[in-house]
Amino acid sequence: MRLIQFLIPIALFLVGNITWSQTIEYKTITVVESIIPNGLGRSRMISSEEPRDYKEFTSSRTAEDDERNKSDRGEIRLKNFDETKLLNFFNLGGIRFQNIAANDAVVTSKLNDLAIQGWELAFVNSGVESFSGESDSNGIFITRYIFKRLKN
Repeated sequence: MRLIQFLIPIALFLVGNITWSQTIEYKTITVVESIIPNGLGRSRMISSEEPRDYKEFTSSRTAEDDERNKSDRGEIRLKNFDETKLLNFFNLGGIRFQNIAANDAVVTSKLNDLAIQGWELAFVNSGVESFSGESDSNGIFITRYIFKRLKN
C-alpha cells in the first residue's frame, strides 16, 4: 500500500510533464476593397479552398547556382476558391459609409463562421495602394486575416 501511495504522485508528475505534439494549421482570408472613384473597381473577399505546397514552387539561389525560379504559373494558380462580393468604398457621390458598414457585416459573418469551425484569428495585416488623382486609376485596400487551429 505504501508503495502505491509513493508511486501515484510520481506517475501524476510524469504524466503532467509529457509534451503532447500538436500540429497547427493556418488559413488566410484576403479582403480586397476598391477605393477607385465612381464605383469602377471590384471588391471581394477571397478564401482558398485548395491547398498548395510552397516547396513545389521554391528554388534556392546561391552564388554558384543563380538560376531563377522557373515554376509554371499555371501550376501555382488554383481554380477552387470562395469569392464573396463586397461593395466598393466610393460611388459617384464619394465615400459610401453604408458600403463600408455592409462590407464590415459580411466580413464579420465570415470571421464568425470560421470561429465556429474552430479557427482562431492569429494575425491581421493590411495595406493600401491609394487613388492619387485623375491620372491614377488604381486604388485598393487589402486586409489579410490569418487564422490558426489545431489540425485534426
